[in-house]
Amino acid sequence: MSNVSRRRSRRRRLATALGVVLATGGSLSLAGTAAAASATGPEGQTITVSKVDGLDPAGETITVHGEGYDLTKGIYVVVCVNNGAGQQPTPCLGGADMEGGGGASAWISSNPPSYGEGLATPFEEVGGKGSFDVQLSVAASDEFTDCLDPTQAPNGCVVGTRADHTRTADRSADVLLPITFAAGTGADGGTGDAGGTGGGGAAAGESGSDNGAAGGSDNGGASGGTSSTAGAGGSAADGSDLAKTGAPIIPAALAGLALLGGGVVAVAARRRSEEMNRP
Repeated sequence: MSNVSRRRSRRRRLATALGVVLATGGSLSLAGTAAAASATGPEGQTITVSKVDGLDPAGETITVHGEGYDLTKGIYVVVCVNNGAGQQPTPCLGGADMEGGGGASAWISSNPPSYGEGLATPFEEVGGKGSFDVQLSVAASDEFTDCLDPTQAPNGCVVGTRADHTRTADRSADVLLPITFAAGTGADGGTGDAGGTGGGGAAAGESGSDNGAAGGSDNGGASGGTSSTAGAGGSAADGSDLAKTGAPIIPAALAGLALLGGGVVAVAARRRSEEMNRP
């Protein structure tokens, strides 16, 4: 084989190796990306949650965006025990937090009772419907419930919206997504490192009333809606298996691929230098 043929053959092999490194590294990067998930409620409302799978049990901040809500109905944006379709999700992380100081919930209402003025955040009106954006600080457990304890939450927990304490039996505002946590021990009363609400507080107690106590156990008709997942590497889980293991192998694999890619480039440069210096 001539020198020219050998050089061409080496270049083809190097190009193939680099292509494999780049393609594999790209796919692994996508696999490690957190997936956003969305759900649609009984009245066409939708929520999109930045992350629902593999949450840090010790605490993690997520973003919830909602649109298409009835402006006349106040809601809570919460993380609660999943009691099944048509059942009020309760109890909830953060308890009855009317002032929103805990960061685990948010109260959204454009027409709250007089005592709720200044506490509830009004909807943003878009096309005659209500929209909102809030951040929730989510941990696997606190003093009110434990999403990883099958005796307290046999169906796991959900994130989403439900009617506020002024209409606890109304299931038309239930738009819910199951959440899962990465393998590990749930936090005892922790609410994450950071976060907050998009304004006023929310409620999540066992019994609700019009005097500001939230929650309730009234059962109603509509289900929490349908859900779907967007992005790579995740899904809106069915809530039956909360303790899902994360993917710690991905960063190590990417580091290895980066080293491999650097080695291939170095070999290519050395061989090119040798060929140029060859008589």
